[in-house]
Amino acid sequence: MEPNPLGAYLKARRTKLDPAALGLPLERRRTPGLRREEVAQRAHVSVTWYTWLEQGRGGAPSPDALERIAVALQLEGVEREHLFLLALGHLPEARFQPAGDVAPRLQRVLDALECSPAMIKTTTWDVVAWNRAAAAVLSDYGKLAPDQRNVLRMLFRDPRVRAAQHDWESVARSAVAVFRADMMRTGAGASENVRALIDELERHSPEFAAMWRDSDVGHFGGGRKLFTHPQAGEIALEYSSFSVDGRPDLGMVVYNPATPADATRVLELIRARESR
Repeated sequence: MEPNPLGAYLKARRTKLDPAALGLPLERRRTPGLRREEVAQRAHVSVTWYTWLEQGRGGAPSPDALERIAVALQLEGVEREHLFLLALGHLPEARFQPAGDVAPRLQRVLDALECSPAMIKTTTWDVVAWNRAAAAVLSDYGKLAPDQRNVLRMLFRDPRVRAAQHDWESVARSAVAVFRADMMRTGAGASENVRALIDELERHSPEFAAMWRDSDVGHFGGGRKLFTHPQAGEIALEYSSFSVDGRPDLGMVVYNPATPADATRVLELIRARESR
């Protein structure tokens, strides 16, 4: 490994940038890419400090300075993460972004899970993709307006969703704790939409307001849940959560039937829904 891997990475990234594409002068250059002073100017840091950073001098930079350098060097995704790992030894905080389209490949992953209800949710708990098993067992998300496909809104304001939970209070308290952690981890608390959701739930649900005041935080992880379906009765499901590579704002949740009998109930609900 290079004696100064951070400096080597910074130099390698700036040499790959096209000065002309960034509106910089095209006078004769001894080396390709951007000069140190041009990166420093774009990152709003001093040339001396940036030079020291490439030379491995001056100590660890602040996360804010690193973020500006990442923007100056047009680093995104894994490149930005690599910069933070080299400089600080840890990943940057995830950046909140509103829900967007889910890649078709992710939808195909969901669809391949024939009798396992599965969905993809954002860090603010909006359901943005699901499979037919989820629509049959959990909720028919396709019949809901996009702004109503929020897990917390459904859990606290939809009587049918509440009735389906074997231990609603425990489920709701855990959901609020995980939501708080997700929101703070990604900076979603600064979003007006998220603040409006919290205000709405506090107004309409004293239970949510009390749980929110407790300030608990949690991790989704995995476990076992019992659902009470109005047609199929009790269904036991084991759930696992997964991150989506390259999309820190998304998470996948998969519910596997706990027993063959539970799998049969799920398949029967799918067939009944599709026969209507």
